[in-house]
Amino acid sequence: MTTTIRHNNRNYTIDLSKPLDISIPISGKKQNVIAWGLDLPKIEPHISGDYEGSVAAGQSVNFNDIQFNPHAHGTHTECYGHITKEVHSVNKVLSKFFFKAEVITIAPEKYQEDFVISKKQLRYVIGNKKREALVIRTLPNTLQKKRNHYSKTNPPYLLEEAATYLAEIGVEHLLIDLPSVDREDDYGALLAHRAFWNMNGSIRKAATITELIFVNNKILDGAYFLSFQLGPFENDAAPSRPVLYAIQE
Repeated sequence: MTTTIRHNNRNYTIDLSKPLDISIPISGKKQNVIAWGLDLPKIEPHISGDYEGSVAAGQSVNFNDIQFNPHAHGTHTECYGHITKEVHSVNKVLSKFFFKAEVITIAPEKYQEDFVISKKQLRYVIGNKKREALVIRTLPNTLQKKRNHYSKTNPPYLLEEAATYLAEIGVEHLLIDLPSVDREDDYGALLAHRAFWNMNGSIRKAATITELIFVNNKILDGAYFLSFQLGPFENDAAPSRPVLYAIQE
């Protein structure tokens, strides 16, 4: 089912019957992705006395309790409230959910003892493109990303200069297939988060960061439309399901 999107005074055609889901779900299984030293999420029948909320246990419905952390257990979208004393909810940040996006692929480069994404790399790949959203796929890119246990592995991250650059060129929504845009153990500096949201100046309150996505290798680099689907949690972050739609030229 094709439809026409009007964006910046130009018409684009996309096929709504061909969504490209780039999220990692929360399953509660041992293969579930994990970060930040947490245990697995839990999805279990509610138990109260002799009651067990499960059809298999003889009840009329399945009635599960779910325990998870959005930052650690799957694809999630966060707002500037992630790093402020005041409570700010990602559920209040987005006023629209459809954006022109660019998918890029980058092999993080060696920097001291780490692997990072630099401003130079981003400038080379993005060029003069102007996009509301940027989707970063890092190399190597295997299915293992959907079940990695990242804790204490020091995954790649963005240098502060890279995050500053993205803010300067107007990227409002940054999506990446890593557990964080910052170093796993940075002593609370959160340089990339702070730079992307411009926390030392006029805070970019409408900007979001989405982490722990997975971009299948079948999805080519280039322009897409991005549909954001967020769980309506009143929290700094919420589990999310970003979906891409290829643009038909």
